[in-house]
Amino acid sequence: SVIFGLNLPTPLQPAHALWFDRKKYVTINFVVQKPTDVQVDIQPDKMIFCKNDTDDVFYNELHFYDKVQIYDSRERVHERTINFLLRKMKPDVAWPRLQKDPAKPSWISVDFDNWRDWEHEEDEGKAEYDQYMDGIQEMTSENKGAIPDMGDLSDVSRGIWELSLCNTEKL
Repeated sequence: SVIFGLNLPTPLQPAHALWFDRKKYVTINFVVQKPTDVQVDIQPDKMIFCKNDTDDVFYNELHFYDKVQIYDSRERVHERTINFLLRKMKPDVAWPRLQKDPAKPSWISVDFDNWRDWEHEEDEGKAEYDQYMDGIQEMTSENKGAIPDMGDLSDVSRGIWELSLCNTEKL
């Protein structure tokens, strides 16, 4: 096979990829030892990843679930991975899978360490708030009764005020 002007052996081995979804981005991490001689072609609807050196030859072709913005996407090369941050064309739309094809290739895995179900984050926060407010209402309704006598409070406050004056005068 000739890809990117390179004569690659067939069959081509894909690099393992971990991915996760966020509101505005999709992140893909290709697990590749010593990533050198890497070529990438990111298009709005697909991505081609090719690594060809003396140790390893990898080839991945992804047809995205939805379109990405190629000019606002980034990549970072690390010692054992290549990370791609791809900006979604439609932010706030969850990707249930990385590829358009519902059949999941064995070389793609969900990165559960970084996965968040961000679609329901606002709903969860609202549920916690509602639960907190229900608890406050419950406490106030349970404590109804006679108003406590606070007639002796003025003596205590005067004593505290006099005590604070004494402490400041000593400084």
